[in-house]
Amino acid sequence: MSGFDTNPFADPVDVNPFQDPSVTQLTNASQSGLDEFNPFSESSQLTNAARTTPATQPSGRSQPAVLQTSVEPTPQAVAAAAQAGLLQQQAELERKAAELEKKERELQSNTASINPRQNNWPPLPRKCPIKPCFYQDFSADIPADYQRICKMLYYLWMLHSITLLLNLLACLAWFTVQSERGVDFGLSILWFILFTPCAFLCWYRPIYKAFRSDSSFSFFVFFFIFLCQIVIYIIQAVGIPGWGDSGWIAALSELHWNLAVAVIMMVVAGFFTLCAVLSLFLLKQVHSLYRRTGASFQRAQEEFSQGILTNRGFQNAAAGAASSAAQSAFRGN
Repeated sequence: MSGFDTNPFADPVDVNPFQDPSVTQLTNASQSGLDEFNPFSESSQLTNAARTTPATQPSGRSQPAVLQTSVEPTPQAVAAAAQAGLLQQQAELERKAAELEKKERELQSNTASINPRQNNWPPLPRKCPIKPCFYQDFSADIPADYQRICKMLYYLWMLHSITLLLNLLACLAWFTVQSERGVDFGLSILWFILFTPCAFLCWYRPIYKAFRSDSSFSFFVFFFIFLCQIVIYIIQAVGIPGWGDSGWIAALSELHWNLAVAVIMMVVAGFFTLCAVLSLFLLKQVHSLYRRTGASFQRAQEEFSQGILTNRGFQNAAAGAASSAAQSAFRGN
């Protein structure tokens, strides 16, 4: 009956789930930590300051973005600026050229003071008003392997000069026995005056410079002019009448008129023949030496271009032409 005495509508027994010992232990621990924490203490403020990173403020005032408007220069301004640039470049080139010329003069003066090379050819007396024009020293300028061939070419030039002088005398003798041979005598004088210095300058000096400085360009100049010299020797040895040469044809034709003059002319014809033969022999010798030196046509072109570009007169002429062309173009605009 006791089961029926309970009131089903009565309030049930209050059961507090937070009264569990495990829960109450954790609650008390956290509550004690909160009671001990003071947010306004000095240690807590230092901790919060260390954990807090202040925001950086931009230095200076911020400027608004400004759109730049483009301004196109006028043609006159462009032309003036270009002309000013050209004039500045020209002034710079002239300054550099002056500096190079000054350094070159200083180098030449220093070289002359250290090792003076006075011209010694042609060997003239000191009292002569005409001074030597060239410097020539085989032992000092020419390597030992090339001295022999260079001296032989020098002796060939001397033989060439003597032959032209003998040709002049033979034509004079021819003119004395035949008055109509005045043209031959006049041409023989011209050949002696013209071919003697031209041979020295046009083929002997180039081969001297080629052996001295191993210049491919000088070698090519020598080959070209020396071949022309050989052709002239052959023509002179043939001796066409009216050309001013005492060759074989002219000497044989004189046998019917005067034997002595014909013999003199034959001697001169023999000298012309000897010059032609020696020239062919020496040309072959020089060509063999040229192939051993390593010279080439490409090196000759490079030497020629460098010589032209470094020439002071060519540089001044090119700068003046460019400046005048630019000024005339700007004036036209």
